[in-house]
Parts: sequence; C-alpha cells; structure tokens
Amino acid sequence: MSRTAEEIATQPACWRRAVEAAAAFDDLPKPGERVAVTGCGTSWFMAIAYATLREAAGLGETDAFASSEFPAGRTYDRVVAITRSGTTTEVLDLLNRLKGTVPTLALTADPKTPVMDAADSVAVLDWADEESVVQTRFATTAFAFLRAGLGHIPGLKTVQEAAVDAELAVTEPLPPTVVGAEQWTFLGRGWTYGLALEAALKMREAAGAWTESYPAMEYRHGPISITGPGRVAWMFGMLPDGLAEDVARVGGDLVARQELDPLADLIRAQRLAVALAESRGQDPDHPRNLTRSVILTPHPPQ
Repeated sequence: MSRTAEEIATQPACWRRAVEAAAAFDDLPKPGERVAVTGCGTSWFMAIAYATLREAAGLGETDAFASSEFPAGRTYDRVVAITRSGTTTEVLDLLNRLKGTVPTLALTADPKTPVMDAADSVAVLDWADEESVVQTRFATTAFAFLRAGLGHIPGLKTVQEAAVDAELAVTEPLPPTVVGAEQWTFLGRGWTYGLALEAALKMREAAGAWTESYPAMEYRHGPISITGPGRVAWMFGMLPDGLAEDVARVGGDLVARQELDPLADLIRAQRLAVALAESRGQDPDHPRNLTRSVILTPHPPQ
C-alpha cells in the first residue's frame, strides 16, 4: 500500500480529533463576522467549501480567494489561511501584508514553520500532517475543524456523523466502471462545489487523469457534451432534478452517493485517484511535476 493510501485511511480518526480541537480553540470565526478564507491549491478549494457553507448557514458574509488573488482594499473582521506546510510563499506574503490591519488565523500541520510568526493565531493540526506530496487527510481535517466550529447546521450531518460515513468510504470497493473510465467530471452544489474542484485536482495530481469540475447546474450548459460511454459524472451531495436522466441519455455513468456525507464521498475520489495512478504504473507518493510546498525565489532588486 502506498503511503498516500495509508494516510487516506486515517481520516475518520483525524476528523474526530478535529472536533475536539475545535471545541477547545477560541479564535475561530464568530457568528456575524465578515470573514475571508484563503489558501493555494487544495487549501483554496477547502476555503471555497468552508466559505460557502458558513455563509449559507447564516453565520456571516464569507469570501474565499486564492492567496495570490486576494483583493486589496476589502475589509474583513477576520482572515483565515489554510497552509499545510506553513511555508507557501503566497500565503506568507499575504499574511505579512495583512499584519496589523485585520486579525488573522492560520491552520497548519507544522509548528516549526514561518506561518507561526506570520499569523496572529495558529491552529496546529499536526496529527493530520502527511508525508505525501498530494494532500488528502490534512485538507479534509482542516475543513472538518472549521466545519465543527460552525455548530449544528440544520439538514447537514455533524462532523462526528460524517466520520462514521468516512469509515465506510475508506473500505468499500469502488465500482469497476468508475475505475475503468477514461474521463471523470465532478459536480457539486453550494459548499460541495469546492469538494468537486478538489476531487478533480486529486485525479490530476496523483494520476495525470482527464478530469473536470463544475457547479452541478452549470453542467448542462455545455460541459455535458464531454460525457458519454466510458465517462463518469460524479455528484457530491444531492442530485439536481433531471440530472440522472441527462447523464443516462448521453450514455455516461453517474456516481451519486447521496446518503453519504459529501466530505466522506471525497475520500472515495481520493482512493480512485490512487487506484488509477497505480493501474497506470505511476507512484502516487511521488507525483510528477509537484513538490510538497511551492516556495518561490524572490526576484533580486533591479
């Protein structure tokens, strides 16, 4: 078993620990605060999911930005940065630029990194750190930590209940038609769109696969043209009316485990990425063209 697969399997326990950590942490966003959430790559997609969920729950206006695209001049009550390594250049540059102007909180896996000084407050989720280049358990644990801090949201499972679903997601066999497909399109609505973005990224990172991701209601406005026999449309959360029929009409395979918490369903996509990489003779622990953290070399003064 690859190291990445081993880390994927630990997520139920990591999420449960995240619930305990969130309950004891004082600097999570408060109800009514105007919040921005930021990160790069996977962390940005988790930021999108959290921001959408928080605002939809009525807890305050919440935006999400890639750290390199954070808008200047906007005012927030708190900025939350997600950075597994604590060394990502764009995140550190942003936190340093914001210092003294707005309270900042960073979520990281490594307490021996520059983010400890760059942010006003830091939640260290070191039990969810990873050896793998491709993020899996840290990203979902960071999201579980933030989600637990939102309290009970009507119509949504608790993080503890999501962890029960995750125990199934780490063990149940993946459908052969999904593993053997040539193309995958991941879909979501509301906060699960961030998960769809992340699922597609995992497939590209680990296996170099042809994947796309869209808001579910946008799928029929063009992207459905790529679906057909041997290709998969994978929905996170509840299916929009008529979508199953549309996928069937064009000959695609639909994946929609609506009884699973969408975060647990993301585990199944992570496992698919590893399985696909291995079936292609690739090493998911050492994906091509990637490093654990993007650290940019500053340009010398002109």
